[in-house]
Formats: sequence, structure tokens, C-alpha cells
Amino acid sequence: MNRKTKHLIIVSFDGLSSLDFDYINTLDNFKEFIKDSSYCKNVYSVYPSLTYPAHTSIVTGKYPNNHRVVNNTYFELNTDSPDWYWKRSDIKAQTFYDIAIEKGMKVAALLWPVTAKSKIQYNMPEIFANRKWQNQIIVSLLNGSPLYQIQMNYKYGYIRKGRAQPELDNFTSKSLIDTLKNKKADITMVHFTDLDSIRHEFGFEGKEAKEALDRHDQRLGQIINTLKESNMYEESTLILLGDHSSLNENKVIYLNRLLKEKGYIEVNKEGSIVTYLAIVKNCDGSAYVYTKNDDEKIKEEIFELLNEFNMKHNCIDNIFTSNQAKELGADEKCAFMLEAKKGYYFLDDHKRKVIEDIKEEDIGNIAHITLSTHGYSPFKEDYTTVFMAKGCGIKKGIVIDEMSLIDYAGTFARILGFEMNDIDGRVLDEIIE
Repeated sequence: MNRKTKHLIIVSFDGLSSLDFDYINTLDNFKEFIKDSSYCKNVYSVYPSLTYPAHTSIVTGKYPNNHRVVNNTYFELNTDSPDWYWKRSDIKAQTFYDIAIEKGMKVAALLWPVTAKSKIQYNMPEIFANRKWQNQIIVSLLNGSPLYQIQMNYKYGYIRKGRAQPELDNFTSKSLIDTLKNKKADITMVHFTDLDSIRHEFGFEGKEAKEALDRHDQRLGQIINTLKESNMYEESTLILLGDHSSLNENKVIYLNRLLKEKGYIEVNKEGSIVTYLAIVKNCDGSAYVYTKNDDEKIKEEIFELLNEFNMKHNCIDNIFTSNQAKELGADEKCAFMLEAKKGYYFLDDHKRKVIEDIKEEDIGNIAHITLSTHGYSPFKEDYTTVFMAKGCGIKKGIVIDEMSLIDYAGTFARILGFEMNDIDGRVLDEIIE
């Protein structure tokens, strides 16, 4: 099969929503890119619609229950900061970039989720020091490409201020431009988190989100200018995409407090969980309920408890069974999957009140308290994301009515001249020349 492009560049703008499309179409670089591009304004994310399951679906073409990155973070008791699904070994499926590497292609990845300890040749993985005794630079070096990361940090590390935005994306952008110029990889993947971080802190709408989109427009302009100046533009395919949207919320549901009060979670004198019969693991806008021994009697009791709770508080849209969760592409190992109503989301703490209003002073002071979040069903109203493609191998002006994140990997493979077998999505043949 013919390879359609010399350079495939995939730019992920975390949290980019369909509702942003009209605004970015007024910005200089997005507007120019969208003109003659092929695009879709209604892309469904996966369930749960979180960054790590979504980005893994983008590279595998599979739903979370089939690639097994079913959440952002592991299920770990008694911590406000569980480890994330950082490593390539967490993915129990083939990725399009692994096939490309086997075929002799060079890949660069900048802060792309779930790539730590992968075979990517120029790899700056998204991973952070999650223990007091860990050093961020050492953790990154050990999980990616040491020499490449040392070079980028030596040149541009002064820009970064930990994980604070927009400095982190400014650092990533500088590193990306350098990588495009000097590595000229067959595949380059970059993950920008500015918009998503800002929306978590300030809410979905408002000047802060628009300012983040303005910064993304500048970053896009730098990418295009670099490709042109490096004589790569005519030989490149540029893909712009989002991974999920987000929704404003003002209430947190702490169901583990309810399960503790009802005797399904046992704690010691210090308040740490000792054991449980049923427990909730949040996915922000949704949540998994896991039972200890897959006991049907316990499941029946929990289902009745949840229904009774929801009749009183009316904060849950759906209580999905394990089989229903599987049909939606989520983790079938759960007993139930819960979908929060708009305005609500879930957290795991068993010490706080079962439902709490979010106060302005909570933002940044209480773990994981935000004004906007995601993780909800991809089929929530006004909750889709976007896809835009332009360049080698891409037809001009094709508008796709709707599609899914699982349609990306097979399409990327086709553009690169090979096929992916056993994927859940489809190839977007209608946009490929």
C-alpha cells in the first residue's frame, strides 16, 4: 500500500470542544488551516471521556475495555494522588506507532499520554514525580529518551514552571519546533494541555478559556511556519484533534462516604481504609463501583442503595450494569458504572460529606476540586470534540457529520501506508486521497 505522506504530525489540544469550533475559526492560524481542510465538528470521545483512555484509543483504534487503559489513574487505596497509566506496558493492544517503528519509521512524542518506556525514538513522556523522594527530571529521563530530553531541557527548561500553564505548553511548543526542524521524524505526536488545565481552574467559558485558545492559535502558527521554513510543509500531513470536551460543575459526590456509613467500607482509627465489600473509583463525570468478591447479593444491595440515594438527591443520570458498561466500551470488571448529571462529578474521599457544594476558596486548596471537568458519557449533550486534517494524502473540504476517537488509528495507519487489524473503529476513507 502506498504511503501518502513523508511526515505525519498529530497535534492534540486537550479539552478542545465542538463548542470551540466557531471561535477558533475566527483566529488567524486555525481559520487558515480549516479552510480547505477535511474536518468533523462532532467527534465522540470514549467512555470514560478522560485524557488517558482517550489518547490510548486514538493510537490503538480500540475502546478502553479492549486496550485496558480504563481510567486516568490506577485504583489505589488511601492516597489523594494515585499513579497514572503512564507506561506503554499499560496498553494491552497494538498501537499504530509501534507498527510504524517496526517498519523502520522514526517517531517523536512530546508529553503524549501512556508512552513511558515505549520504543518511541524521541520520547518526552507525560509522567510526573508522584512520590516525595522522586525528582521530576530523573523520572522523565528514566521513562523516555534520555539524550533527547536532556537536549530539550538544556535549551528550553528555563521556560517551564513545573506543571503550571501556560509555561508548560510554551516549553512543549519550543521543544516541538526544535524537534520538527532537527529530527524530521516520520511521525510526530504532541499533547498540549493548556486549555484543559485552564478550564478545570476557571470553568468552561470566559476570557481565560479564550486566551488559552488564542495561545493555541499562536502555537499552531509556529508549527506551520516551521514546516514551511524547513521545506517540510508540502511533504507533511497535519492533524489537529481534541480528546474530549468538558462541562461546568458545582457539586461533588463522595459516594465512598455513603458506603462507609452503610458498612461496605471499613476504616481504622486513623481513617484509612482497611478493607471493603464495595468501593467507588471516580472517573470525574462518571465512576466505577467495584465489589470485593463479585458477590451477587452485595451487588443487589448496592444497586438498591444507589437507587435510593439517587431518588433523594437526583444527581445520577444512569446506573449501568457491568454488561452495559462493557457495551459502552468501559471497564466490564466493574459492578456498576455511574453517570453523573450535569453540574455534578465524583471523587473518592470517604471522609467528606456525601454531596458538597464547590466553593471558590476550594479551588486549588482541596484535592481535585475544579469548576469544569470531563469523564462523562461521550453522548452527553454539547459534549463532542473536533478533528481537522490537511496536507499530503488528505482530500480538501470533506466534512464528516460525526465520528469517534476510535476512527483515528486506522486512518493514521492508512496514511502511513499500512493497515491495522482488529480495531474497533473504521478508516476515514472519505478524506484520504
